[in-house]
Amino acid sequence: MAALINVPAKAKRGEIIEIGTLTSHIMETGFRHTADGRLVPRDIITSFICRYNGAEIFRADLFPAIAANPYLSFFTVAKESGKFEFEWVGDNGYSSTASASIVVE
Repeated sequence: MAALINVPAKAKRGEIIEIGTLTSHIMETGFRHTADGRLVPRDIITSFICRYNGAEIFRADLFPAIAANPYLSFFTVAKESGKFEFEWVGDNGYSSTASASIVVE
């Protein structure tokens, strides 16, 4: 699935930066029924992790009430140049990753 990542390309050391992520996923709650009454199986993203140069800086557990194509926004401090790595994990073996780099001056 596709992901849109918003990480500043540059920041000053110690600056607080906002990171935004949007991933494409249908997110079926598992509570809906088909026209003939069968339950539609749950299919959601269950967790999101962001790592900055390998260190986990943000984690979220997601539940059936989360919207399709979930958007997450959070803040961190720009400490050093490097890479942000994003990981989404979900039901039915779902896994998606993305990354973005930042230059800290």
